[in-house]
Amino acid sequence: MSFYENRILPHLIGLSCSQKPIMMERAKVLPHAEGRVLEVGLGAGPNLPLYNPAKVTKVIGLEPSAGMRRKAAPAIAASPVPVELIGLPGEEIPLDDDSVDTVVLTYTLCTIPDFNTALAQMRRVLKPGGRLLFSEHGAAPDPGVAKWQRRIEPLWKRIAGGCHLTRPIPKLIEESGFAIGDMEAWYLPGAPKIAGFNYRGFASIR
Repeated sequence: MSFYENRILPHLIGLSCSQKPIMMERAKVLPHAEGRVLEVGLGAGPNLPLYNPAKVTKVIGLEPSAGMRRKAAPAIAASPVPVELIGLPGEEIPLDDDSVDTVVLTYTLCTIPDFNTALAQMRRVLKPGGRLLFSEHGAAPDPGVAKWQRRIEPLWKRIAGGCHLTRPIPKLIEESGFAIGDMEAWYLPGAPKIAGFNYRGFASIR
């Protein structure tokens, strides 16, 4: 891992992922989490203060980046719910089948290299009747914006830790065996349109 990826990128991602419009979206998602929660891509831990300790018994956070795990330490120490941090990616979830009540996916699916395997793993560990809660940016519906997303994505991925701009989030979730029960999609206010088309909702096992 390069110096940029280990020391600089975690700070840039932590800053961008804690901007006000994104934190407002997180605040709409996290109150619906309950029971034993798997959070894929814990990052610097911006979600942790938003979990309801009356509903959530434990958060198991996956975070493959050592730099991000270091950055998450203060948030974990201050978390209102117990946190178990695992240094593995979403493609390698070391949990039993049907072992979590909620899977949380916020601004992570854009960066997972093998998203099909990761989503299959999330489906495997989610209990029947459990829910996948998601808030993700992805492919925009407007042709002009989508064109620029495709043009900029190769460079964007290099400087933003593998973040993709063009992933069709609902399609990926549904093709992995989930049924989306409710979803809203729009441009986040104040965000550049190429990176600001947001999908927020929940899904259950189909």
